[in-house]
Amino acid sequence: MADYTELEKTGNFTDGMMKGIKVEGNDILLARIEGKYYAAAGRCPHMKGYLSKGKLKGTIVTCPIHGSQFDLKTGKVVRWVAGSGFMSLMGRLMSMIGMAAAGEKPLAVYEVKVENDRIMVKLPK
Repeated sequence: MADYTELEKTGNFTDGMMKGIKVEGNDILLARIEGKYYAAAGRCPHMKGYLSKGKLKGTIVTCPIHGSQFDLKTGKVVRWVAGSGFMSLMGRLMSMIGMAAAGEKPLAVYEVKVENDRIMVKLPK
C-alpha cells in the first residue's frame, strides 16, 4: 500500500486556490479546482520559480519567472516561455539558454486522496 502524507485540511481551501507547502524536503504545490485537489512539484522545472507565486487559471499554472505553463492534471507543458516587451525578451533569452542546456521538462504531479477532511499526497521517494 502506498504511503500518503497529509498536506492540509480541506477546510483551508476554496476553489481556485493554490498553496506552496514544504514537506519532507519536497516543495509541493497544492491546488483545488472545481472541488478536486491536485498536487505537483512546487517549483518550475526550468528556472525553479515558486509556482504558488504564479497564476492559476483552470488547471493551468503559470510560472511567475518566465511564464511557462503546466497542466496540473498531467504535468504536461502547455507553454514553455511567454510574454512580450523587454522583460519578456530577457526572460525568453534566459529560457533559450536554459532550454539549450536542459530542454523542455514536464512538471511532476502526485497522487492525491482525501480522507475525512485531510488532503493526502503520495510523495516521491
